[in-house]
Amino acid sequence: MADRLLDNPQSRPSPHFLGAVVLQQIQNPSGSMQERTIIDGQQRLTTLQVLFDALHSQLVEFKIKAAAMRLETLIVNPEAFCAKPEDRFKVWPTNRDRPAFNEVMGADPPVDYSNLNHRSERLVEAHIFFAIRAKQWLEAEGSDRVELRANCMETAAREFLQMVVIDLNADENAQEIFETLNARGAQLTAADLIKNFIFQQLLERGGDVERSYERHWKNFETAFWETEIASGRFRYPRSSVFLNHWLASQTGEEIVAREVSTRFKRFSLESNQEMNDLLALLDRASGVYRSFVDGGAKMTGPVDRFQLFAYRTGVLESEVVKPLILFLYNPELPKIPNEQLDKALSTIESWMVRRMLVRATTKSYTQVIAELIRHLKGENRRTTAGDSIESFLASQKSDGRYWPDDQELRNTLRGLPAYRRLQRGRLRMVLEAIEDHLRGWKGDSTGLGGERVTRGKYAIEHIMPRKWNLNWPLPEGSRVEVERDALIHTIGNLTLITRRLNSKLSNGPWEGDAGKRQTLESHDVLIMNREILKNQTEAWSDSSIRNRSDELTNLIIEIWPVPEGHRSEQSSETVTFRHRVDLTDLLSGGYVHVGDVFTPRPKKYVDFKATLLSDGRLDVGGKIYSTPSEAGKSIRGRSTNGWYFFLVDPKLKLSLGQVRSKYLASISADDEDDEVEDDDD
Repeated sequence: MADRLLDNPQSRPSPHFLGAVVLQQIQNPSGSMQERTIIDGQQRLTTLQVLFDALHSQLVEFKIKAAAMRLETLIVNPEAFCAKPEDRFKVWPTNRDRPAFNEVMGADPPVDYSNLNHRSERLVEAHIFFAIRAKQWLEAEGSDRVELRANCMETAAREFLQMVVIDLNADENAQEIFETLNARGAQLTAADLIKNFIFQQLLERGGDVERSYERHWKNFETAFWETEIASGRFRYPRSSVFLNHWLASQTGEEIVAREVSTRFKRFSLESNQEMNDLLALLDRASGVYRSFVDGGAKMTGPVDRFQLFAYRTGVLESEVVKPLILFLYNPELPKIPNEQLDKALSTIESWMVRRMLVRATTKSYTQVIAELIRHLKGENRRTTAGDSIESFLASQKSDGRYWPDDQELRNTLRGLPAYRRLQRGRLRMVLEAIEDHLRGWKGDSTGLGGERVTRGKYAIEHIMPRKWNLNWPLPEGSRVEVERDALIHTIGNLTLITRRLNSKLSNGPWEGDAGKRQTLESHDVLIMNREILKNQTEAWSDSSIRNRSDELTNLIIEIWPVPEGHRSEQSSETVTFRHRVDLTDLLSGGYVHVGDVFTPRPKKYVDFKATLLSDGRLDVGGKIYSTPSEAGKSIRGRSTNGWYFFLVDPKLKLSLGQVRSKYLASISADDEDDEVEDDDD
């Protein structure tokens, strides 16, 4: 706009339209300065204030006094009307930005940015950016033209930026207008909508908005709560996921993500609570939620039952338990006796781990947890929560809900190729639990030395290697290679070691200096490895694997028990159908999207990106490949399991294979492909 004025000073160019903003009147005493709440347009109005102030600082620096004075009227209010500090500026931004806003906007020009306490804040960086660009533009034609250019810049800012203003009366429904306008703009999160609703209600009822924000909401605008986490197929800010879980804990209902803000508004009316009291409830519940998340991330040192449950259910990638946690640990309700709390957690964990091991579907989990919360709300079941949860889960009979019994677990684990069928983290968690059990962590008993195994650290190692045919011949006369290929991936042939062995040692024979026995003796910090060496006096064989599978299954049954006499009445021969998955399946299911860029896991290949095309093929450097493995082979120059090689999310180390597993779980299928991870990567 300034360039147009400069090129043709006699013309009046068409103004630049910045869209519509929605304001709502605030009742004020006669004679005082009129105020408006910004319902929609906060970013534009705040950005314009920073822009105008940065430009004003440059006009002052260049001593363009008249233009600076005219522009200043768009930034600050007349001093005679400023009854309180926040009255000074035309726009008073959201709470989290106020310290930086006040400091940079209140600094005398020329602004010494290096001495500002909030120099690193993005709002201050924006002020710096605008000031630098304004100075560059003003000086573009030399000092003789600075004043002319300054007047054009000031005129453009003051006269040729236009907005449509929707000015609501104090009693009009601002929230409905706000949500309607934003439905067609940038997608607002549930936390955004709920925050706006809460503080609009507080404002209308004369509440102390500043105090409520500082005490109860400010925490939700920190990095922890703004981090995006996976929930189902999509990612949402943790604050929005928490609000969903909190509502579910309060109502005992399944609440889908798109309905969270609507359900919150209805709940606030149904609960008949003051908005500030409701805000305080959210704040206290958020403390429980955060302690659960932090507890699950604690990988070393002592952990209590609550933290161990958080870790194990986190490994199971199950967000659905969090509403139940918020209900059980609700500080507003009567405290549940500790023994009943421990039993509740142990019962839920047993139900989930057993279902994971027998490869049962997770489709109904959200519904089950919602029903369980409603069940616990009735007939004073809270004080006997552990017993109530146990009886509830033991009574479930359908495929999506039942609690697998001991016999089904034995039948499944005896032949399940666990290394291929279970996600590595889940399998590691089971082996960690076995190690803890062997160390003496049984129920309330404290283990040997008082310390559990380090979580999430150890590598899973095959005792009889996957390349067994090099040094592990079949018994004479035996030709059942397929049977052994399946057997080596069962749980009886797996252990944990402190670090992954190189391929030579990993594939070596049982005996000898480079053998597996010697290797395990060198890495025998874990009791489960001592048990292997103590019990295996002869060569490690197929029968050794079968025997150990039975032994470990018995330990799993002890760690995650079911009620005495429990029978699940499910067929131990349940057949899971198999399905060969390709990227078109993940596309149609919404698990990946056209244009997604996949990154190789090994750092030395990170520059080779694979872009997903609409037909499920991958584009790597302009060459098209039909499968992830073909694309991976083209990058590495040798055979590659592309599902493991490519990461969908490098920060979370989320591989294509993990996304594929989620898809398969959603359709209750196994994959026909039994590709193995590339361990030497």
